[in-house]
Amino acid sequence: MLTEWWRRGAVTAAVGVLSVSLAACGEPDDNAPHPGEPSPKAMVLRLATTDQVTSLDPAGPYGVASRTVQANLYQTLLTIMPGKPTPVPDAADCQFDSPTTYTCSLKEGLKFPNGHELTSSDVKFSFERLLKLKTPNGPAPLFSSLTSVSTPDDLTAVFHLKSPDARLPYLLTTTAGSIVDEEYYPANKLLDTKAMGSGPYQLAAYRPGERIMLARFDGYRGPRGPQNDGADITFVKDSTALYQAVTTGKTDLAFHRFGPNLLDKLRTSDQVQLVESDSAAIQFYAFHMKSLTSRKLAVRRAFAQLLDRQTLVKRVYGDHVAPLFSLVPPGFGGQVDAFKTEYKQPNKTAAAAILKEAGIVVPVPLTVGWTPVQYGTTAKAEVLELKRQLDASGLFRVTLRNADWPEYQTLARAGAYDVYYGSWIPEYPDADDYLAPFVQAGGGFQNGYRSSAAAKLLQQETTEQNGLERDDLIGQLQGVLAKEVPAVPAWQSRFTVAAGKDIENVPAALNPLSFLYLSGLRK
Repeated sequence: MLTEWWRRGAVTAAVGVLSVSLAACGEPDDNAPHPGEPSPKAMVLRLATTDQVTSLDPAGPYGVASRTVQANLYQTLLTIMPGKPTPVPDAADCQFDSPTTYTCSLKEGLKFPNGHELTSSDVKFSFERLLKLKTPNGPAPLFSSLTSVSTPDDLTAVFHLKSPDARLPYLLTTTAGSIVDEEYYPANKLLDTKAMGSGPYQLAAYRPGERIMLARFDGYRGPRGPQNDGADITFVKDSTALYQAVTTGKTDLAFHRFGPNLLDKLRTSDQVQLVESDSAAIQFYAFHMKSLTSRKLAVRRAFAQLLDRQTLVKRVYGDHVAPLFSLVPPGFGGQVDAFKTEYKQPNKTAAAAILKEAGIVVPVPLTVGWTPVQYGTTAKAEVLELKRQLDASGLFRVTLRNADWPEYQTLARAGAYDVYYGSWIPEYPDADDYLAPFVQAGGGFQNGYRSSAAAKLLQQETTEQNGLERDDLIGQLQGVLAKEVPAVPAWQSRFTVAAGKDIENVPAALNPLSFLYLSGLRK
């Protein structure tokens, strides 16, 4: 009933706009419905996902599941379009006036769906609110270099920084940089189930944990004008339900967590199109420096020398993921395959020499932590393959220990394992966000690793304004991490969606950060 009500409303709104247009020009429209003919059916896309949205508020918890919804409801100052690696204007055109001053000139006539004008005051409010709320697991730390936003006039917002921050244009493309209506949002609390943004869509209905409906917002002025009338997104419980929804035609597009077996079945199905692109998500093995074993550089380097990514990926994932030879995956500025350069091919003799030179007795006992649900059904198969490789070398004796997700996070942070299995999806589309979590004090993966060389390079690349020089610094930093091995990259995932064969423009909808831009989709 909710779907039918919403569709009728969308059609009625469209007809109302058409009538106003005709009255204004005073001429007949050959494409308009003639008296007695039915109104055109709204093109509403049906989506299904295993995601669980935690908040519609862009200042709320910064999870991947929420980004698909937020990215379509809100407008940002800058955005990144398919095939373009650098930010382009969305709500504004921006530039550095100095290393610590960044000015954004807003487009004229921007509005929110409630009719309120979008001005520089809303921009200032949005960022000040984000920093004030400091939501746990929220995106406020992304803008730690920001001191204030000034508004010389209604169309100008000036960002003032504590120190030069070359990442700022990329940060402004994220949902964390969404502009909200200052007359709608409270300054001191989240609105988890409501939304008022100026993006391509507006919120039509929301039942947390069940479904969300987005309606086309015709007032959007940016590069992502919708080619459809809206989206009806259903949240399903597991990969089987996801598979059934798309193969039976109950949904137009399904995404996230199919698993290799179901993806293989979808590839041979004549009912759907399977679209894959490189994802920004990576999997890795991190050492914790509280472990006396992991503190030994030779142990970490021997591990890195032995890991056979090609075999691991082939045996566990087929061709659904790609071997990864740096903590920064291909496609990001400054990326180099640092671990391939440092360790060449997997080599037992070379690993044995590393341990022997350090006077380490073999086999080295090594406890590897993992969790059975969070990383999918194949996580167990992967750690078993890792154990097989390391044990077979005779240089390590691996013990696997697992825990459910909440407990696992606590144990991993506390140093309960010598090595723990982890994943990362960057919060902003820049190589820095793969490096800072391991190097920066207070970063996401605090495993006790400290390196003056790495810290210096991180600070230099963050402040460097010249793109080519910054890429070189990022490359050098990856080299240091390959030599000192706080973590060993394993593989890069792919973002895969299944869609009906009548759905167009699916590849352009996939964002590497694992969310979808819906505006280009049509059927």
